[in-house]
Amino acid sequence: MDPGKEALYQALILDHDRSPRHFHVLNPCSHAAEAYNPLCGDRYIIYLNVESGIIRQISFDGHGCAISKASASMMTSMLSGVSIDSALALSKSFKAVLLSNKQTDDELPGDLAALTDVVSAPTRITCALLAWEATCDAIAGF
Repeated sequence: MDPGKEALYQALILDHDRSPRHFHVLNPCSHAAEAYNPLCGDRYIIYLNVESGIIRQISFDGHGCAISKASASMMTSMLSGVSIDSALALSKSFKAVLLSNKQTDDELPGDLAALTDVVSAPTRITCALLAWEATCDAIAGF
């Protein structure tokens, strides 16, 4: 990866870690799901308010490493206001890119490209996917 792009991505991840977006308990919420990684202790709860198949509000609360928190922050920013189908499609695409073991950022929208570097450390892939998988679990409850 280009050293300039890598530095930009690291700065973006640190920004989302230090100032996570949508980081609060959403009460009331229509659905919630917990995300927990027993290997590292990361734990988040994802909160959703869905109306007419659209994610009207989404937030998260909990604790974890910079990668998991940045990923959850990016996710909540990207999924707010989108349809359930679009949210599931983006989650599937994000997971496919990370599990492909290719550091390619041209397939992901927005800030998500910053997380593609985790493919070089397979244990970090789980951290990046944690909140996404909980969101899919919450959506499955609809």
